[in-house]
Amino acid sequence: MAKAPALSEVEVLSANVLPTSDTPGLLLVDKPTGLTSFGVVKKVRRLTGIRKVGHSGTLDPMATGLLIVMLDRATRLMDTLLANDKTYTGVMRLGGVTASFDKETEVTERRDASNISRNDVETAAAGFIGDIEQATPLYSAVKVGGERLYKKARRGERAVLPRRQVTIFSLSIDTMDGTDVQFTTRCSSGTYIRTLANDIGRVLGVGAYLTALRRTSIGQFDVADAWSLEAFERAIENNSSV
Repeated sequence: MAKAPALSEVEVLSANVLPTSDTPGLLLVDKPTGLTSFGVVKKVRRLTGIRKVGHSGTLDPMATGLLIVMLDRATRLMDTLLANDKTYTGVMRLGGVTASFDKETEVTERRDASNISRNDVETAAAGFIGDIEQATPLYSAVKVGGERLYKKARRGERAVLPRRQVTIFSLSIDTMDGTDVQFTTRCSSGTYIRTLANDIGRVLGVGAYLTALRRTSIGQFDVADAWSLEAFERAIENNSSV
């Protein structure tokens, strides 16, 4: 098997830099909401004509933000990129519980969160900083018994949810507007922010679920340097060298 290239040997295709057919590259994309990570990969493959395309680190369809799309030989850097820490901003809504831990499924339980203060949320959040254990959400692509969990969830089945060790390096409460809490966190690879929101709601005793999520960085790479898909498509169409 061919050796993976070093990061220094791979071109970083930030905004305004287009790929060429013979250059392995890391295309920084600002994923829009409503599109899967694989959907971004398919679109990049179609636009560039590059057959070997992958991504490092799935974002849920609801989420936006930085997705690193690997082109050609750069796909061999997947494990290296997956191991990077990640930074997110998000909004969790107190006073409700959903099966998916986010707004993509119906609220199944509502509780009064009107007496929860910002200080209460900050205290609860502080308890999750450091090395913690998380349960995988039932609505996820993780396989149990050879089948992805979300397929079991859609049939109404229950499953023993795998648990994993992750690290929350920082977690700050930025604003609180009624029951909507905006936060920023830097965490290790494999962290489920949906689970983090659900767990904070559980500690507060009122429930919580994610209503917005944006990934702002992966290791050394920042979403501020990323292409929007619309701009990338326009640039490809206007550049005959690709």
